[in-house]
Amino acid sequence: MLSFIGRSIIQKIITLFFVSVISFFIIHLAPGKPSQVDPMNPKITPEVVERYRKAFHLDKPLHTQYLYFYRDLFSGRLVSMKDNQAVLGKVWERFMNSLLLFFVGTIITWTLSFPIGIHSAIKRGGFYDRTTTFLSYLLISIPGFFFAYILIILVVTRFHVPVIGMQTFGLGDASGLEVAMDRIWHLLIPSILGATGGIAILSRYVRGQMLEVEGHDYVRTAKAKGLPPEQVHYKHALRNALLPFVTMFGLILPGLIGGSVIIESIFSWPGMGRMGYEAILARDYPIILTINFISAVLVLAGTFISDILYLVVDPRIRL
Repeated sequence: MLSFIGRSIIQKIITLFFVSVISFFIIHLAPGKPSQVDPMNPKITPEVVERYRKAFHLDKPLHTQYLYFYRDLFSGRLVSMKDNQAVLGKVWERFMNSLLLFFVGTIITWTLSFPIGIHSAIKRGGFYDRTTTFLSYLLISIPGFFFAYILIILVVTRFHVPVIGMQTFGLGDASGLEVAMDRIWHLLIPSILGATGGIAILSRYVRGQMLEVEGHDYVRTAKAKGLPPEQVHYKHALRNALLPFVTMFGLILPGLIGGSVIIESIFSWPGMGRMGYEAILARDYPIILTINFISAVLVLAGTFISDILYLVVDPRIRL
């Protein structure tokens, strides 16, 4: 077990190194330069641009820029090109904001998807199965931004509460309980929106996987032995149907960044996805490369967690 973990960590560190090198050079192949002179801004003179290039090591060769970038990143000295603030501080603040949104949305998705999918498989062809199938395809077909605006209109007009941002403006004198409840309310609406598509897709996967496992010989044998239906479905069938979802669970971690761009933009939620989008528009290379590096770390961490969870779900797997 320990040798497997050690080998896996070494392999993922090597992979992370190659990802960081490739992404660094690809970013610099994009059109335009962060140090180019803006003819519409008289304050940016060639002398200012030259100082700018030296401050961010843009006058060095690419391989030297790579070394300087990750040295400054890991030492905490890397700053944003846009506002000259520390990159790690900005990323950490936005990361915690996105983590709240991601955590609540993931709990809602996985908590509801499995009961819906399992019950649909058990009641295959019935009214419940047909209804959930129709609703799932309806939610998959509706664009996220359209559903978000409909949800905002309904909530604001029905309950007369604000849903934009992380908190209501003007709560400076409110009590701690009021501030906490206001934060939960602002968090709940975008989390539900982010979970709707996930519930629709994941419940279909659960249903399909359960139907496949329910047709195996050992499940039919368990039914023939007279075991209770709950034990057949949830102990014998469900456990063997979970294996594909272990991989899916490990790959949801990158959604902490990329999967929340639209939601964070619509609800003005200051998270990682929105910061990455703004950094791309501003050509803020330190922010873009840092977010890309964190995304690679999350992908590799997710695959590592999946490898470990395989042992828990399927005892037939040996290292």
